[in-house]
Amino acid sequence: MVNKSVDAMGSISARMSEAWARGDATAFVADFVADAEFVAFEGTVLKGIDEMVNFHQPLFDTSLKGSRVVNGRVVFARIIGDDWGVVHNRSQVVMPGQDAPVPSRDSMQILVVRWIDERWRVVTFQNSRVITLERQLQLDALESAAKA
Repeated sequence: MVNKSVDAMGSISARMSEAWARGDATAFVADFVADAEFVAFEGTVLKGIDEMVNFHQPLFDTSLKGSRVVNGRVVFARIIGDDWGVVHNRSQVVMPGQDAPVPSRDSMQILVVRWIDERWRVVTFQNSRVITLERQLQLDALESAAKA
């Protein structure tokens, strides 16, 4: 039976987290279409599977080696049209050698997905850091002070 449910959409993020823990960039983007766009947390825009793998694998092999994504939760997943859906996910990262997530790496993702070949595939992915309004105001104050 084909599973075209919102739960099936939401499971993409879990598979990505499992691939991250293994340090496998190819598996990390296995649910993406060949020409998908991926916007990294700091704004880098990647186009296509090759760029995504070439961006992530060196990170998985160095600074992110041994890190893992935890506490992943789907905030919402909705079918928004014929064969189209959207997923909003939240997650945290435990860095190598640490036992708990680092709050500065709390993230949220928006995935636009399309039903292709009997499964949900990611067409566009946006990853962003989650920061509090208080922290943003602190950063704004630091920037203003640096300019003065």
